[in-house]
Amino acid sequence: MKETKLTHRQWVDFERDGFVRLGRAATDGELNQLQERIDAIMLGTAPIDLGKIYMQLDSSDGDYASLSGGGNGSHGATLNYRKIQNLEFDPIFREYMDNPIFREVCARCYGDDTPIACFRAMFMNKPARKGTLLPWHQDAWTVLDRQPVVTVWTALDPATRANGCVEVVPGTHKLGLVNPAHASGFLSKAQIEQYCTNVATEFVELEAGEAVLLHNWLMHRSDVNKTDISRRAFSVCYADARTISSDGAVLTALEWPVAARAPEQFLR
Repeated sequence: MKETKLTHRQWVDFERDGFVRLGRAATDGELNQLQERIDAIMLGTAPIDLGKIYMQLDSSDGDYASLSGGGNGSHGATLNYRKIQNLEFDPIFREYMDNPIFREVCARCYGDDTPIACFRAMFMNKPARKGTLLPWHQDAWTVLDRQPVVTVWTALDPATRANGCVEVVPGTHKLGLVNPAHASGFLSKAQIEQYCTNVATEFVELEAGEAVLLHNWLMHRSDVNKTDISRRAFSVCYADARTISSDGAVLTALEWPVAARAPEQFLR
């Protein structure tokens, strides 16, 4: 019998709730490497080309609407970045993305023979006593011909309710995309009132090194950090590598050895 990392119970929970805790995914050594590497990237001392790395500073007031657009390259040596994307180009993060449990997840959710690629590999940060409130949303993109459905979120620091861990509405992935007109899946005020207010939510608290599997259509948000420790995390969205954009914009994919063949093209 093929060895698996996830139990039948975990898959039942994922299908019901739209998320499931995967337990400890990063070893102590991997966790230390990832923590040190992301700090070096933020401070501009990592030996990589930051021209390929998208970087966005945290907001000054915690308001999502006041965020700068960000862009490729450094915006200054500081640990107060909110988002750093394109981390599949960094060898340390790229190696972690090849974790066997993540390959198992992709094979289960997309099929053993589906070529898999990384749609988005990014660092998400809520610095101590800072951070930006991320409003209720689903992870969805109007430019894609098919929606990715799998994200693996690894805590690089303890993620708690106090420091802005992910908050979810279990089961809402079954609703499908409720705001398909929004370019990146954010809910309207009326939809937040309907689906996310006066309902049972769950705070996905994790220890450093633990990971959670999230269905991209699960409604989720996160608050600001009210503590003296940062809330760093590494989030990877895996997708069918045959995905293309509605306007035909594609880039050559990275190899992703879930299937026997490597993907040929993939939108970024």
